[in-house]
Amino acid sequence: MKKIRSVGRTSFAVSIGAFVVSCGSFSAGPNTGGSAGIDASAGNSGGSGGSAGSEVGGSQVGAGGGSAGSSAIGGSQGSAGVGGSAGSSGDGSAAGPSTPCEILAKAGQPCAAAHSTTRVLYGGYTGPLYQVCRGASAPGPNSCPGGVTRDIGIVAGGYADSASQDTFCSGSSCTISTIYDQSPNKNDLKPAPGGGAKASPDNPANATDLKITMNGHSVYGVYIKQGMGYRAGCTGCGVVTPRGTATEDQPQTVYMVTTSNGLIDQCCFDYGNAETDSRDDGNGTMEAVYFGGGVVWGTGFPGGHANGPWVMGDLENGLYAGWESNQDQNISTNTPLRTPFVTGILVGDVASQNGGMGRFALFGGNAASGVLKTMYDGIRPAKPGYVPMHKQGSIILGIGGDNSASGAGQWFEGVMASGAATQATLNALQANIVAAGYGK
Repeated sequence: MKKIRSVGRTSFAVSIGAFVVSCGSFSAGPNTGGSAGIDASAGNSGGSGGSAGSEVGGSQVGAGGGSAGSSAIGGSQGSAGVGGSAGSSGDGSAAGPSTPCEILAKAGQPCAAAHSTTRVLYGGYTGPLYQVCRGASAPGPNSCPGGVTRDIGIVAGGYADSASQDTFCSGSSCTISTIYDQSPNKNDLKPAPGGGAKASPDNPANATDLKITMNGHSVYGVYIKQGMGYRAGCTGCGVVTPRGTATEDQPQTVYMVTTSNGLIDQCCFDYGNAETDSRDDGNGTMEAVYFGGGVVWGTGFPGGHANGPWVMGDLENGLYAGWESNQDQNISTNTPLRTPFVTGILVGDVASQNGGMGRFALFGGNAASGVLKTMYDGIRPAKPGYVPMHKQGSIILGIGGDNSASGAGQWFEGVMASGAATQATLNALQANIVAAGYGK
């Protein structure tokens, strides 16, 4: 975006007796409760319900999530983990999807990309979450030319194996060289190549800069500082061609978990859909969720860039908190979020909505507790290029579409899904994020 003024990869394991269909199908667990860890099917009655592992056709992701059966037959509710749900009343089956991508797939919006350094987002994924580089690093997709790499996998419950990182990085510097796409599309994020706003490639993030806890598990987020950023599906990227992401006016849903800490209000702390040539290709060629003060573009309420941060949409050549009274300033419904963990969601709908004026919607909330608020749901900006949209499908993290890399922020997970999710689906996503236990 132009500033107006100065491995071992994906693998899927199936529990015995499970049947595999699309995400969200389940198999019955034994009558004494499912066992913990990867591939465990959720059990039902008898004592406390078994805690569950990663789901493929039935088992749940979550340390203690997706556990017990009905109290009417002696089962007790298990504790919440990464997002598993309780077993149904006495039939030995599990109820409800247990990862963000299963929630979206069940609603008809399958994940095109799912990235996280903290936990499993895609049901059945047992591969590494990210890769670290020990020793010398360099800017750009090939960021570990002289170092040694280590894939960081998951532990029981679906959380990142931070102990493996700590051991590997002990006594040396480490950077994040790859954030793996957990979806089958393999849109892996690597440090971004140069672009129109910043011709030089971007630096990788330091792997140890952002340690947090999630339900008692230590994990690492990604602290994007100025000059850092990641990308997939672009000329010069580690993954050149984007796979499965929305293009042109196709609808999509994008979310990220971030924080109000560590923000620098310059362009642009984004996660989402951008240009494949790393250039500003005009209005409507981006559609990414942004968190910050709006730089020199739009604002939420109250107005003034210092009064954020807000969940906004980067639609190229504008950060939009909404569109109200034929302008983009002081959007009355979009209020700031100043919590240690933040859920930010953008839904990009099609041009035929709102009588041909298009639709985009923004949602935000505390990622550690509570529910979502609708920050904006209405027409697209009444400017040329935004109706219809001209999305290109590249995936960015921490930068603008033209490799604007002057902003900063902290990031933990994000998903890009096909289709416009409903409020009910978004509420289920928020409940899953809260159950993951950020900061607990």
